[in-house]
Amino acid sequence: MNGQGILEMLQTQGIKLLSGLLVLAIGLFLVRWVIKWTRVRIDKVRIEPTLRTFLDHLIRLILYILVILTAANVMGIPLTSIITLVASAGVAVSLAMQGALSNLVGGLTLLVLKPIKVGEYVKVGDVEGTVRGIGAFYTDMTTPDNRHICMPNSNLTNAAIINYTREGTRRLEVAYSVSYHAPMEQVFSVLREVIARRQDVLPDPAPAVHLTACSASSMDYVVRLWCKTEDYWDLYFFLMEEGKRALDQAGIEVPYPQMDVHIK
Repeated sequence: MNGQGILEMLQTQGIKLLSGLLVLAIGLFLVRWVIKWTRVRIDKVRIEPTLRTFLDHLIRLILYILVILTAANVMGIPLTSIITLVASAGVAVSLAMQGALSNLVGGLTLLVLKPIKVGEYVKVGDVEGTVRGIGAFYTDMTTPDNRHICMPNSNLTNAAIINYTREGTRRLEVAYSVSYHAPMEQVFSVLREVIARRQDVLPDPAPAVHLTACSASSMDYVVRLWCKTEDYWDLYFFLMEEGKRALDQAGIEVPYPQMDVHIK
């Protein structure tokens, strides 16, 4: 090949390369515009937040793949060559993408079966928090101390999920330990008066106070009641603080562990 032929080849390949880069740049710009447009349309349709986040991630992924394949084709890389290359390296690609594909399938499972939804407070293993969004590969959660967690979808579909929000109500239990010298009826009366101060205690099932154990140094009581999920922690801390104050005002001692020694 003479110098003229080499120059012509470089010019031809250079034009293809520049054209491919131009298509890539325009395509990425159009992808961002299409995503914004689809978000507006989805908001008007009032799709459930869980499905909205998943569709947003899935559309973004598909459009990016189409843009990259189109740019490669304009650069002179045949799509058949890309497909053949991927097929020939099928084992390696499948192993490399095993986690990603598992997360994608997990996202579809979460979308169809709906064990969790956006806004619900859940616990998975040692992680718990409020669900902020379910994507194609990861689920975004926020912990009570405002830490952001991206959990792979496969972890959610392969583990037990404790959903604290779904039922709308929760049973609250608060334990108290008092001295053996305190009459049971007096303890029952004091704790019932504390419960009666709150309007957010649900009447059905009715709240109850029970003696649960006669321990080595104390009599152990428990307050059991039902409340709405959003009132749980406010009510819990109220019962802990006001229950202690009420027992103190009634002269009911909260004992320390102790041992009586009798000398003969």
